[in-house]
Amino acid sequence: MQRYFVANEQMSETHVTLTGDDAAHIVRVMRMQAGDEIVCLNQAGRGVRAILAVLSIDTVEAEIVSELSLTVELPVHVTIAQGMPKGDKLELIVQKGTELGAREFLPFFAARTIVKWDAKKAEKKTIRLAKIAKEAAEQSYRQFVPQVASPLSSQALLKKMATYDCVIVCDEEVAKSGEPKMLKQAFMSLEKNQTVLFIVGPEGGLTREEVADFQAKGAYCCGLGPRILRTETAALYVLSALSYHLET
Repeated sequence: MQRYFVANEQMSETHVTLTGDDAAHIVRVMRMQAGDEIVCLNQAGRGVRAILAVLSIDTVEAEIVSELSLTVELPVHVTIAQGMPKGDKLELIVQKGTELGAREFLPFFAARTIVKWDAKKAEKKTIRLAKIAKEAAEQSYRQFVPQVASPLSSQALLKKMATYDCVIVCDEEVAKSGEPKMLKQAFMSLEKNQTVLFIVGPEGGLTREEVADFQAKGAYCCGLGPRILRTETAALYVLSALSYHLET
């Protein structure tokens, strides 16, 4: 059954209103008609099954027929702080990270970041990434659409660390040293509904100064197995490992 995310104000006790791209998708792409059923979810995580009533290219009205009980989110709230990668790798990370359960993405400019975004480009890119997250959330039957923040500096990321219950730095130097247990120990410390921040460096990794700064703020520094992973692989590895640890 086709799924759509809507703003809270678009969902009342009895009806859902879909507009813009969602309305056009229902009418033009899916070619749905009155009487067809869809699933809608709002920003608060409320999920409903609804029957289409009135359709146009701009607006679709649907009548709510039942509430859904959803248990598809990770038991902890995961944010991926991703050192800005080259090319379209960030789009891949947001798309696949959404499928694997991330709740937020924080792109940041690390010391070894090559990519440069001005304010105009950052706004345009962030809008596109938000759209990718929404589509991936719909496809993977997520209850929430992850937030994609505008890029921030390493210093701004350091200040945000205090708002998380657990911070894990993905550090290739730890992997090179053969330390196998720190990631598991960090996972063992987690409790339901806690907030977790994973910090992943860009191509070339994090500098030792950056890692030391994160450690000074209480972060775990963890290797991701005995192999060295590309930046676009690291976040997907930790999300998969976390899912296995908490959900199996």
